Amino acid sequence: MIHRRNFHQTVLGLAGAGFLALGRTGSASDFGKTGKSTDIRVVEASCETVNVRYRSPLKIAGRVITDMKVLNVRVKVESRSGKVAEGLGSMSVGNIWAWRGATAPDKTEEAMLHFSRSLAEKAVGCGVSGHPLEWTYDYAKNYETVAAETTLALKIADAMPPLAQVVMASPLDTAVFDAYGKMLGTNTYNLLSKEYCNRDLSFYLTEEFKGEYLDKYTLRIPRKQVPIYVLAGSTDPLTSAEVGSPIGDGLPEHLADWILHSGATHIMIKMLGDDLDWDVSRVLAVNKVTEEVQAKRGCTEWFYCVDFNEKCENVQYLLDFFDRVKRNSPAAFERLQFVEQPTHRDLKAFPNNRLHAAAKIKPILADESIVDFESLQDSRKMGYSGVMLKSCKGQCESLLTGAAAQKYELFLCVGDLTCPGVSFLQSASLAARIPTVTSITGVARQLCPDANAPWTEKYPSLFTVNNGTVETSVLDGHGLY
Repeated sequence: MIHRRNFHQTVLGLAGAGFLALGRTGSASDFGKTGKSTDIRVVEASCETVNVRYRSPLKIAGRVITDMKVLNVRVKVESRSGKVAEGLGSMSVGNIWAWRGATAPDKTEEAMLHFSRSLAEKAVGCGVSGHPLEWTYDYAKNYETVAAETTLALKIADAMPPLAQVVMASPLDTAVFDAYGKMLGTNTYNLLSKEYCNRDLSFYLTEEFKGEYLDKYTLRIPRKQVPIYVLAGSTDPLTSAEVGSPIGDGLPEHLADWILHSGATHIMIKMLGDDLDWDVSRVLAVNKVTEEVQAKRGCTEWFYCVDFNEKCENVQYLLDFFDRVKRNSPAAFERLQFVEQPTHRDLKAFPNNRLHAAAKIKPILADESIVDFESLQDSRKMGYSGVMLKSCKGQCESLLTGAAAQKYELFLCVGDLTCPGVSFLQSASLAARIPTVTSITGVARQLCPDANAPWTEKYPSLFTVNNGTVETSVLDGHGLY
């Protein structure tokens, strides 16, 4: 029997949200025979879908989109000692990015939402318990089964990719972590030590981590500020002269204005990856505009990163790109901080896409390739020298990846999946609590700022960029936020 409960719908504060409450009342037998008094189980869960419109059409993977869906998940957890609390997790569906293949986008979106709702329903009374890290890790063994059930029910021939699975499991994962901190009346990042965890990191990673816990790889006090990237998309205007039809909503309409508006010192440049002339010219154009604007501001230090979205055929493309940018503008080349996911995400299917030569020149960060520790290890073998952490892969996976990255001295940045509202808080919390993270991306303020509005009042210094940074010190409440 499904137990239903209507949670107050305040998550993004937008009208027209579709709401589905799911749950089954659990029993004391869900707990194992041994464990800590703070171990938790999920006793209620609910899902909410919110539609978010973009300021202007966005081109992703050759498809123009005008809006996206955000899934919010709330859970109630209960500890062995009888304490209860509710937690919230949120994430953009991201099917265009996470599920590429023959299946139509509307069907992949439907399937990913179906998958999330099934996970939430099955989480209640599932017999899994423990610290949130343990709960998520153990419950993740169900992902493949639920994904197969979903594609069968919706008559989809393609299997749901692991990346799509972790993206749509992430709101549930995050909600459990959030509820845990609220239950114990402190920030969840302060609950990652041996005192609360039943297993050390060697259980999830390797014997190198024997006797270590996540408290070694995270901060008890959040960093005060973190630099945030402004996006220069492949079709975005760089100056007022390139603006065709103004949006007219009072926000910047082109890159030069975005830099002035937020004092940006970090700029993410989207590349094509299959047109070297265009890619080099785009970096040079962005650099020219940025130099002019920063001179007006009196800013002397800023950085770029480039994202090829898997389109580079091989490492030689990158080497040629580096060479030509450096020859045309040594300053632009020096400002290039890292390269994100230049070649295909499937590392095993493309074993010859080794990037060691490029990684000797600039950090090369894996993004779409990383779904678990095994894929992180595979990326290192392929020459990747860094990781783009993303909250859309869940708190469990992000924290374990962040710990491993520090052990292996990998370059770290936190990215997002156009994360608005509370989902941006999840990304920002990773950047605030993982000490070696260099910066964060957060493009919702450019693409769909209205979705941030309900949270801007509560966290004004986090959703308003000043001098190219956001104030992450505010993320010290009970739970994750």
